[in-house]
Parts: sequence; C-alpha cells; structure tokens
Amino acid sequence: MVTGIFYHPSFSRRSYLTQGSRLQDFPQALEPLLHDERFVLMESPPISEDWILKVHSHELLEGVMRDTLCSTAWHSAGGVVLGAEKIALGEIRNAFAFIGAGGHHSGRDFFGGYCCFNDVVLAITVLRERYGLRRFAILDTDAHHGDGTRDLVRHDPDVLHVCLCYSSYESPDGTKVDVPVPGGLSLWQVFEGTQKDSSAPEADMDHRYYETARKAFYDRCVRFQPDLIFWYFGFDTHRGDYGDIGLTRKAYLLIAHMIKELAEKTCAGRLEVVLGGGSRSDIARHCIPPIIAVLGGVSL
Repeated sequence: MVTGIFYHPSFSRRSYLTQGSRLQDFPQALEPLLHDERFVLMESPPISEDWILKVHSHELLEGVMRDTLCSTAWHSAGGVVLGAEKIALGEIRNAFAFIGAGGHHSGRDFFGGYCCFNDVVLAITVLRERYGLRRFAILDTDAHHGDGTRDLVRHDPDVLHVCLCYSSYESPDGTKVDVPVPGGLSLWQVFEGTQKDSSAPEADMDHRYYETARKAFYDRCVRFQPDLIFWYFGFDTHRGDYGDIGLTRKAYLLIAHMIKELAEKTCAGRLEVVLGGGSRSDIARHCIPPIIAVLGGVSL
C-alpha cells in the first residue's frame, strides 16, 4: 500500500503564522516523491459543519468563521480526516497531512494559537462513528502544549495523549502524559520574548529530545495497543524557528523512524503524521520531504 499526502493549494497562500511563506515551496518540494508509485498526493476537502459540531460548540464555530486567520481551517481539518479514513479503509498504509490552520490549541469551546478546529479529534470522531476504530495514541511534539486536544480527550480512557512540552504530568490511569523537554518554552513565553534554556548543548539536543520522546511514548503505546497512531509534528522546535529548542532535522527523522516502527508493531502500520507549528519555509522544505519519505520506506 501507498503513503497518502494530503494538501490543498490554499495552504501555500495562507498558512499558520504567515500568509503562504512557510509552505510556499509545496507541493513541488516533494519531488521526486510525487513521481514514485509508493506515494499519492490527494487534495484536502473541507470538513462538514455536522462533524465540527460533534466536537466543538456552536460558539467556537461562529468564532472561527469570523477569524481571518482561520480561512484554511475547513480544508486543514478535512485533509486530516480524509487521511485517517483512507487508512481505516485500507486504501493507504499511512499518511502525512499538511495544514494551513493548526488544531491542537482548539478545545470544545475555545481556540487560539493559530489553531481553529481540532483536526486530530475530528478524525478520531469520524473513525469511531464510521469505521468502528476505538483506541488512539497521539504523540504531540509541537513546541507548545496541546491544550485543546487535552481538553477534548481528558476523560477518554481510549485515547493515549503524550505531549512533549514545558510541564510534567501523568493522569491516574496513565493515558494523559506531559513531559518537559530541556529548553522548551510555552507559546506565551515565546510571545513575551523569553530566551530558551541554553543549559543543554545544541549538539546533544537531537538525541536527547528523541530519547525523551521514545521513553515517554514507546512502551506506553505498546501497552496501550491503539488502532491508529497520530504524530502531531511541529518543526517550530527547530533551530531558528519561533519555538527553537536547538533541534535539527535529525531529531525529527529519528522520531519518524521510531513511530513508524511502533505503528507496525502495534496497529498494522496505521499512522498519520499531522503537520503542526513552524514558520520558516527553508526549514519546512528541509524537514518535511524526508519525513514523508520515511513513511513510504524510501530515503532522500
């Protein structure tokens, strides 16, 4: 089976923190993957209002409709949902979903941090109602805490949510976990101009970050036995981006290999990587295509 890549042209014109710049080189930056039969590019459709209201309140929907930063939210969430559906149907093995507006800061009745609809929780809702999948594992390595996702799955024992961020927490049942990362900053600290922790040498950060992610997620996921794994991947943690904790592409590729292996071990390879934060087009161009290549079992 192939790896699905989900994208919409609007993501290149208006995406996340900037109007078009971070994804300005896509989808053409995915060459030569686009000519490899192991990959298929699909256009992200808009999510329907009916599905949105199964997850979010009417007030949130109305707020998103008024927010110009959320103009790509419908296609962003729709691509994530379609990717999950194609995996559930067995039409693709795994997926990478681009987004124009993020998801993990969007809860039942609040949104912000350039996130509008909670794409991953929408996908979980569709998979449960349409395809009978029940248990899901989420690894969130965006620079900031996935507070919206946590709000929506807090009382759901069939969702394992592990977030690498700036706090330390584990729920009594062990399914909701926050793990502090050396050098990590909250979104609010970034906006306030707080400097990242320089105590950890940058040369060591890639492996230290990867080992933190593996220790926090791998064994928990094996015990949990999900039906599908989501990796909420933000490159905002890369050197020079707004959540800089000193990472390079190496850290993301280590996690990509790890999480693909984990999906093969626990849920027949069912894995969706969802793009999160990050603002620089050069970093996007440098990091995203090799991660997609890992999903398809090739190297660039």
